[in-house]
Amino acid sequence: MKQFYELYKDDLFLSPLVREISWTNNLIIISRSKTKEEREFYIKFSIKEKLSKRELERHYNSNLFSRVLVSNEKLSPLVRELHPNANSMFKDEYVLDFLSLPTNFSEKTLRKAILNNLKQFILEFGKDFTFVGEEYRVQVGMKDFYIDLLFFHRELQCLVAIDLKVTDFKPEYLGKMEFYLEALDRDVKKSHEKSSVGIVLCKSKDEEIVEYALSRSASPTLVSKYETELFDKRLLENKLDEFFKLANKEK
Repeated sequence: MKQFYELYKDDLFLSPLVREISWTNNLIIISRSKTKEEREFYIKFSIKEKLSKRELERHYNSNLFSRVLVSNEKLSPLVRELHPNANSMFKDEYVLDFLSLPTNFSEKTLRKAILNNLKQFILEFGKDFTFVGEEYRVQVGMKDFYIDLLFFHRELQCLVAIDLKVTDFKPEYLGKMEFYLEALDRDVKKSHEKSSVGIVLCKSKDEEIVEYALSRSASPTLVSKYETELFDKRLLENKLDEFFKLANKEK
């Protein structure tokens, strides 16, 4: 460990953090990170999520650092108001390559594949997510309604409802999620818990449509998309270059 401490001795912020992760994880971070910012990101993330060697490698292979940096996250105003830290808890895009889905799949097939790979799904979403149930039933009036997946987020202290879609995002999806969240907050949420959050998880989305849909939404909901294969690294690197160029122009 002293060897890694020497590498960071000139960085008064990172050097003490090196001791909080394993020798193996330090070796992976040193060998695979291209910049100081990337090293810092993975060191902090490893500490926060208590990542194993395999888990850390998984996040490198899915280019987590680049995805987080260039993501154009869209949260409704109410999400930001109720959960100020939500930006750091959720991602704009999720990589679900471990599901081994067929070319054409249904929402039911997607849901079952997630349940069969729940550990990896939670690793992609974050270890603070605790699984509550699938097709979670809420009763309103004389009818039953079913939420695809229901989780509890330990740090945010709230229920998180996920509505799975195998199509592009449509504005009407928000109305359905608003209904689910109202039912959860009235009939399921405990008194000490915070307001529930919804994730509409789509195969793809038009960012302008999402922005319009969320701008006046009274629902604490975010819209994310998922990929069933790992990102093209060159495409992601190009996006990252564009991000840094834009950031430098704004300085």
